[in-house]
Amino acid sequence: MTVSLEFLGTGTSSGVPIIGCTCEVCTSPDPQDNRLRSSAIFHTRDKHILIDTSPDLRQQLLRNVPPRIDAVLYTHMHSDHTAGLDDLRPFNFRQEERIPAYLPENAMGDFQQRFGYTLEPIRHRHGTVPNLDIHVIDPAQPLNVAGIEVIPIPVLHGRLPILGYRIGPIAYLTDVYALPDESWPLLKGVEILVTTALKHDEIFGHMNLTQALAFIRQIGPSRAYLSHIGHELGLARDTEKLLPDNVQLAYDGLVIEA
Repeated sequence: MTVSLEFLGTGTSSGVPIIGCTCEVCTSPDPQDNRLRSSAIFHTRDKHILIDTSPDLRQQLLRNVPPRIDAVLYTHMHSDHTAGLDDLRPFNFRQEERIPAYLPENAMGDFQQRFGYTLEPIRHRHGTVPNLDIHVIDPAQPLNVAGIEVIPIPVLHGRLPILGYRIGPIAYLTDVYALPDESWPLLKGVEILVTTALKHDEIFGHMNLTQALAFIRQIGPSRAYLSHIGHELGLARDTEKLLPDNVQLAYDGLVIEA
């Protein structure tokens, strides 16, 4: 199975540029310094599996519209990963079906409180509100998502347990601070690793650049891409000079294939 990953957004919770910031990154004319909030999509030959619904999802999907959304995988419920959920409505409307969405168990209460309207019976035609079929993930078991095997990867986002996902040789881990012991074997043999590098300074909740590079060395993928990036990391062209040959910064719109 050929699988690719498209980066819809590679920025941190404020995006880049940050509103009102006049630093050299936020005022850079380089499009690779302009980052929407984090979201991505796995593509196989005929399936399209979205990871998170960024607040910028409409803008992201207008850039390169997938023919359909077969499922959504949520990493966690923070607003920078969920607030664009209503922009799934056009896909409900065209597909005339509910879209399966997969959540960590600890996210379910928050989801019901904030997005419970997506779970109500459909009284009119699909698309007036986003319509989802919710599945709570057992992180100890692989998922069958639209006929594709997806391996959930437990991640620690500070103290908060969240999930990353692996399809075939590609693993996508966002908001990484550390991995619990049970997750390391799940990344054995991964060829392409996506992980977090928020800034240079240490920060609780996310890895910084030094920690991310050490993490990549431990996993040992052929290629690695850094995402969930803040403006504090510096200009893309300068940061790239600090990276090993097998590591590069992801940018919005980048598509990688295994």
